[in-house]
This record gives sequence, structure tokens and C-alpha cells, in this order.
Amino acid sequence: MTQQNAARNPGLYGGKSSRRITVRDIAAAKRRGEKWPMLTAYDAMTASVFDEAGIPVMLVGDSMGNTHLGYDSTVPVTLDEMTMLSAAVVRGTRRALIVGDLPFGSYQEGPAQALRSATRLLKEAGVGAVKLEGGERSADQIRLLVEAGIPVMAHVGLTPQSVLAFGGHPVQGRGEEAAQQLLRDAKAVQDAGAFAVVLELVTAELAAEVTRSLHIPTVGIGAGAECDAQVLVWTDMAGMTDWPGGRMPRFVKQYARLRESLGDAAKAFAEDVVSGAYPAPEHSFRS
Repeated sequence: MTQQNAARNPGLYGGKSSRRITVRDIAAAKRRGEKWPMLTAYDAMTASVFDEAGIPVMLVGDSMGNTHLGYDSTVPVTLDEMTMLSAAVVRGTRRALIVGDLPFGSYQEGPAQALRSATRLLKEAGVGAVKLEGGERSADQIRLLVEAGIPVMAHVGLTPQSVLAFGGHPVQGRGEEAAQQLLRDAKAVQDAGAFAVVLELVTAELAAEVTRSLHIPTVGIGAGAECDAQVLVWTDMAGMTDWPGGRMPRFVKQYARLRESLGDAAKAFAEDVVSGAYPAPEHSFRS
């Protein structure tokens, strides 16, 4: 890319822009062969930090059920909860494309229900796109949303809303039959109009094949290095998650130890209060 073209088409990560990133920018990055990062976000303050850091796409994921709402899975998350937190993330950002998850039970009945749910996220929360799980089984929902002007990010491979059916979190795409079905799912969501597709817990070889076969970008999470983009739950990435038994998933890389740092700060504050060191004179007012 020439310097002039680079100025007209800044990279998704860290680029400067006076407008929101759109699905057209995402498509252009795929054509350029540019990789880009995506993080989850669930509140205005955290989202503003990621926006300032140049993260181009943020997902208000139903992972909020585990990370912020105390649920055992994503299944209990409601559309009301998703709408409220998505609106907070939108308010906390200026540049990033904000994608809101459609939670379990908000689109499975069919295209009409999916349209009602997605419309709420656009109108009430202000998101720029929605995400829903499923390949061939969700193609009709995706098609209607796209026809209505709602950008859709699809999600295939391990779909957390179906964790009860999966019986856990098995890696997807192992074996010829499973691999062919995942390929069909990925192509089905592309043909239905999705602008991108998340590949979760998919073998690296299959994810690479899917990425090569699609003209829309793939977003990997536990799907190897050949995907067009990578996403992590931000509390995993930043070392905030308290994993049961300390067993962190293989695909997670921690870039900070915020849980430890936050705990140390809380203890230091508590000890200052107990000892009388806080508030000191410089933290107090005088008449």
C-alpha cells in the first residue's frame, strides 16, 4: 500500500478517524489482508479505555453472564440486560464498531423474533451490528436482518448458548463429517449476508481452510493464527477472571494481572483506613 493510500485507508487497529468504524471498513481490511483485534466490553469506563487504545471492534458479549452478572453460563442473560450494557458501551466509545450479542431465547423462534430483538439493540442501545450463534440453522434469521439493514456477525464452531447440548466445551471440527458441517455452516452464514463470522474452539487447520474459503473475515477464539481477526473476553485477556481450579483455557493469553493488582489496591486502602493513615490532612477539608 502506498503512503497516500495508507492515509486514505488507515488500519483498523489504532487508526485515527472522526467517525465510527463500519462493516465496510471491516470488508476492506479483509481485502487488504489486514489482521485486527476485537475485545469484549460491558461498561462505559472499560470500553473507553479500549477505544482510546485503538481497539476497532468491541463485542458486548453474552459472556457478561459469567463475567459481570454472576451466572454459571450465558444462557440466563436477557435481552433487557444486553440492551442496558450495550448502551453503556456505546456511550463510552467514539470510534469502535460495537457489536451486541443476541442472547439465548431472543432469536431461536425464527426470523421475526430475531428482527424484533435486533431492532431493540439498534434503536435502544445504538449498536452498529448484532451477533448471533448458529450456522445453517440461523441462516434465515441472518438473511432477514441483513435485508432489514442490520449488519450481522455470525458465530459457528462451539456456540456457548448450546453448551448444554454440547455437554461441555469440546473442540469443534475434528473428523471429516464435523469439518464438512462447519464449512457448510460458515458458507451458509456468508451466503445469508453476515459481514463476519466468529470461529470458536475450531482446529487451527480447519479454521485456516474456512478463512481461505470465505470472502468475509473470520474472527478466531481458540481457532489458531490464520483467522483474519482474534477476539478475547477482556477479563481473560487482562487477568481478571478467577478460573475454577485455576485451569485457564489453552487459547487464553493474559496480558496483565489486574485481579491481583486490584486486590492489592483494595488491601492497601483497607489497611490505611484501619491504621488511620487515610484520610491524611491532604485529603481533608478545613473551615
